[in-house]
Amino acid sequence: MDVTNPTIVIAGIFICVVVLLGTLAAAAGLLGNNNKVIGKRLDKIKVRHGNNKNLAKEHAKKALFVKKETSLIDRFVPKPDELRLRLNKTGKDITFMKYVMVTVMIAIIVGLVMKIFVGLSPLPAIMVGVFAGLFLPHAYINRVINKRLKKFTEQFPEAIDLIVRGLRAGLPITESIYAVSREMQAPISTEFGKITDEIRLGKTMDEALWATAKRLDTPDFKFFVISLSVQQETGGNLTETLINLSEILRGRTRLKLKIKAMISEGKASAYIIGSLPFLMCGLLSVMNYDYMSVMFTDPRGQLGLIGAAVWMSIGVFILSKMINFEV
Repeated sequence: MDVTNPTIVIAGIFICVVVLLGTLAAAAGLLGNNNKVIGKRLDKIKVRHGNNKNLAKEHAKKALFVKKETSLIDRFVPKPDELRLRLNKTGKDITFMKYVMVTVMIAIIVGLVMKIFVGLSPLPAIMVGVFAGLFLPHAYINRVINKRLKKFTEQFPEAIDLIVRGLRAGLPITESIYAVSREMQAPISTEFGKITDEIRLGKTMDEALWATAKRLDTPDFKFFVISLSVQQETGGNLTETLINLSEILRGRTRLKLKIKAMISEGKASAYIIGSLPFLMCGLLSVMNYDYMSVMFTDPRGQLGLIGAAVWMSIGVFILSKMINFEV
């Protein structure tokens, strides 16, 4: 085997970087999760040897329906539970193992393409590969989650209206929730169908609703769950409460659209200003390629371009957080 082969060298360096990052992530996870592990063990001891037998029975009943996916990869991935929760939000069959495998494959493929076909030096090629492996799957999952939650938010006031009509017709709240899962389209039918299934498996309505609220993590649905919980504890007219909630959610949607229209001019200006460096780079390359070729062929120029892209990405991220806020 020729150890001077650039492809072998870049593959070896990439593997070493991945192993180093995985070791650091595992060390950070082990150091950060010690208190959580100790707390979980104490809770198990309290449940097993405590005087509250009902609590022990409840934990045993829940354990029948909970299947926790664990693997050795959890030690190398920071916050694997949060990642699994994000994957569940997509509503697609994307497992934790698939996500990790796709991330590693994208990093390797992009790194090799940058080295062999584009001609980058080993270090910039590794940096681009690692960035692509971490960013592209994350961006795809974010896009799927945002698209699904947006559609859920648009359907949710109609679902509340359907529940109100069921309550006025004399149906109990559980049957009205089941009617939403039967009559409406995905994704709201899927989520309300899960609520119905969990209630049939023995969970209380509060437990099923809060589990869905944790999975969706959207303010609109949390308002709905809190309204039902407060009504169950204090009593009152649930129909009137849900009608008021539906009007509030529609008002929030109108306000979001108004804000989107107000910031559209600023976003257009940001797009124009952000595209100027790429336009100037293209123009200079066309007018005098020898002058610009140093940035593409010299390793220092390649690192400079990567650094500029990183700083631009940070600026775009900060600006996006400034214009995207909760109503």
